[in-house]
Amino acid sequence: MPKTPLITRTPLRFASAVLLTLAALNIPAAHADEVTPVAVTVDARAALAAVPETGIGANHAIWDSRLGADETADLLKDAGVKLLRYPGGSYSDIYHWADHTAPGGYVAPGTDFDTFMSGARRTGAQAMVTANYGTGTAEEAAAWVRSANVTKGYGVKYWEIGNENYGNGHYGSAWEADDHADKSPAEYARTVVAYADAMKAVDPTIKVGAVLTTPANWPDGLTADGDDGTWNKVVLSLAGPKIDFVILHWYPGALDKAAHVPDMIDLTRRQIAAYAGSGAERIGIAMTEFNTGSSSNGTNTQPGALAAADAYATLLANGVFTVDWWNVHNGIGAVTQVAGHTDYGDFGLLSSAACASDGSVCEPPANTPFAPYYALRMMRAFARPGDRFVQAATDQAKVSAHAVRRADGSLAVLLINTSSDTSYPVTIGYSGFVPASGAPTVLTHTNGATDIIRSTSGSATGRTLPPLSMTTIVVTPASAQTGLPGTPGQPAVSNVTDTTAAISWPAASAGQEIAKYEVYRNNGAVAEQLGETSGTSFTARNLTAGTRYTVNVIARDSGGGVSWASPPVTFTTGTPATSSCAVRLTDQSDWGNGYVGAVEITNNGAPINGWTLHFRWPRTWQSLGSGWSAVWTESGSEVKAVNEPGNGSLATGASTTIGFVGNYSGPNVLPAVFTLNGTVCATR
Repeated sequence: MPKTPLITRTPLRFASAVLLTLAALNIPAAHADEVTPVAVTVDARAALAAVPETGIGANHAIWDSRLGADETADLLKDAGVKLLRYPGGSYSDIYHWADHTAPGGYVAPGTDFDTFMSGARRTGAQAMVTANYGTGTAEEAAAWVRSANVTKGYGVKYWEIGNENYGNGHYGSAWEADDHADKSPAEYARTVVAYADAMKAVDPTIKVGAVLTTPANWPDGLTADGDDGTWNKVVLSLAGPKIDFVILHWYPGALDKAAHVPDMIDLTRRQIAAYAGSGAERIGIAMTEFNTGSSSNGTNTQPGALAAADAYATLLANGVFTVDWWNVHNGIGAVTQVAGHTDYGDFGLLSSAACASDGSVCEPPANTPFAPYYALRMMRAFARPGDRFVQAATDQAKVSAHAVRRADGSLAVLLINTSSDTSYPVTIGYSGFVPASGAPTVLTHTNGATDIIRSTSGSATGRTLPPLSMTTIVVTPASAQTGLPGTPGQPAVSNVTDTTAAISWPAASAGQEIAKYEVYRNNGAVAEQLGETSGTSFTARNLTAGTRYTVNVIARDSGGGVSWASPPVTFTTGTPATSSCAVRLTDQSDWGNGYVGAVEITNNGAPINGWTLHFRWPRTWQSLGSGWSAVWTESGSEVKAVNEPGNGSLATGASTTIGFVGNYSGPNVLPAVFTLNGTVCATR
């Protein structure tokens, strides 16, 4: 079977991969009595995003001859796939739907759009179609919308404009077809506007998406010659008013990168808010290609499956409306042994029955599920559409936890043990929820298993996790969840300063008379109460400057009944509006894992003779490379810059500029709080 060019199209996709060491996969076995129990904390008061209908997705490709097979559709349905993307990655920018051709590529029989839609309907999935930007036209895309939604009544809601179009050579590396003479982000944005206008003139109900770069993934942060900013800034500034969602792709290359997700999504939202214009809050985020991208550490064996489950849960908890696995079928790659099983280097969910070029190794029979398939099945069982994620955390790096609350009052807890040889006992503590005393429903998938085992066993507060396993525990409440206050509506925030924020929300429907509302901050897996009020607004005080806050509201009635937590609202505090000093940090040039930062310091107070500037790196993956125009030192996350002899004196109103090279290996959240001689400065 032909291989997709997405496997080899650019080494930059994998250049930043940080592979797990063999030592991490083969640490000495520990005896059960030597293993410290893992503390898991679940807080039902710390609500995150709701589980979307389209959350679990996958990619189909027109070079896959099994795209339209009933067996394929039925397996995807069993995995809970609710969105299918077509016609397949980079092929989208050479594909012409009307005659089902892809000049320069291979098109398998039985992969036309009608066949795809038939399979999607059998799966029970919505379709996402990628219109041809690279070699197509707005008129061609509009005709596709007309044929799909007007003529045939398919009702395709989601339409992307192109695929990874930043890979057209504008930044140096080229894998994406692009016949436009101008390959800049401005040209892409102008063309997106033309596509959106033409397509929505045919069907105004469709949602149109534009391609962005993913924070901390090439070429994010780069500004090419002649551009007014980065790809994302230019695209959002010009096309923002015309689009309904943005498109990210993520191939992290390592199996432990789920911790990057909250910042990745937050930075994307900040860019949307900053550049996309009025009403930007309507713009959703879709992760239309995701794969662990780590063939040497388990693309299709259990370590990859565990990383997949962790990433799916984290992305959805942070409000991404679909996460689409690359790919349903993909093909054999580098063959290795991982965690006691053969890893075929295949990015597919299902086997393609392909063989190595020398015939020495062949995959299992066609459509045999690989381990990541069971990650999707576990996600289906764990997080159902309409459930709401709540905060969960552990005190052991090898064990991760996620949780959702359900409409019937129950909680589901997903526990992932990434250790290859240690069974971890866990103790689970709950806040804002009291579990029933009976045995919960338990679903478990272990290394090499070809099914998920369901049982009713143990307790809601503890069990032992096998090595390389994912376990879902469904816990019912100790008492009936009836007659309680309704959930407060979506909070909004305004008038955010360095220490305060005004929060308001729609009133909850009362079970009994509502006595008060309680406002909580998500702080890890522990909700911290900020205050309470009898009304539907509250001013949070004593906040910390330059800090991201996620807040929920809970209603409590006069009988003591407590509602579920409201949807979250997230905001970031600033710095003092006025101060005796001001700082402006500018990212002057960026190369994907480092940047040149210029720090302009202004003295607004009495004259200074000698100064020391302090700031803290927001994330553990950031560090100081070098610095100039000051004496720079770093200790852990703390950075200090002391004046040189020639710039130590600052008269009132005077400024000086110093610089540094900052290194990063994850989303680059810039420092926001600076102190000069101990005073917190206003950040401009």
